[in-house]
Amino acid sequence: MIKIGCCGFPKKRTVYFENFNCVELQNTFYQPPQKAETFNKLREEASPTFEFTIKAWQIITHLKTSPTYRRLKKVIGSPQNYGFFKPTKEVFAAFKRIYEVANSLKAKIILFQTPPNFKENKENIDNMYKFFSKVERGNLIFCWEERSDFKDATLRRICKDLNLIHAVDPFKREPVWGSFLYFRLHGKEGYRYKYTNKDLKYLKRLVERRSGYVFFNNVYMWEDALSFKKMIF
Repeated sequence: MIKIGCCGFPKKRTVYFENFNCVELQNTFYQPPQKAETFNKLREEASPTFEFTIKAWQIITHLKTSPTYRRLKKVIGSPQNYGFFKPTKEVFAAFKRIYEVANSLKAKIILFQTPPNFKENKENIDNMYKFFSKVERGNLIFCWEERSDFKDATLRRICKDLNLIHAVDPFKREPVWGSFLYFRLHGKEGYRYKYTNKDLKYLKRLVERRSGYVFFNNVYMWEDALSFKKMIF
């Protein structure tokens, strides 16, 4: 079964909940709210069958030089120790917070997105092995969206060794590892791209007889997700 949704809430939550059965939370990437009540309330607002997936905090994946840190409201520790899965107290503290959020929302999946400057080299790969071998996983499933230029063979080895689902934009590359699909659609020509009927038919062929998630992450995510939902169901 394929679940369809958006990266974040492009409409009021009440409207969103009426139309979709899953969402990938984005505020957890920039600055997770500190109060557990925030996520407990969100869980209560949604139906029991509604599914939240969580984008991991940028402190885990992105260096302090990333422009995304403009939206970081509270610094923890030393920013010099942020990102690229470095085995630092700051990175592990950031994961602990995300793990707490996942439990509050009864989430099944945490998505780790690495930026284009996270290159295929020994240091970065070693850091991934150290990080994922140490963090608590419980019953959670971890997905990894790599946005650099890792070779397929390297991606396959890392995902297999660390039990990660390879998350992709299917218009940019095919997944090389995973028991289900995790698609994030960022726009074929950028964030302002609107997917055509031809695009959505192609996407439909990719997901037929498969299980997983399709999340739209473009300006027209609401319209595109609804159109794809109608095409699938």
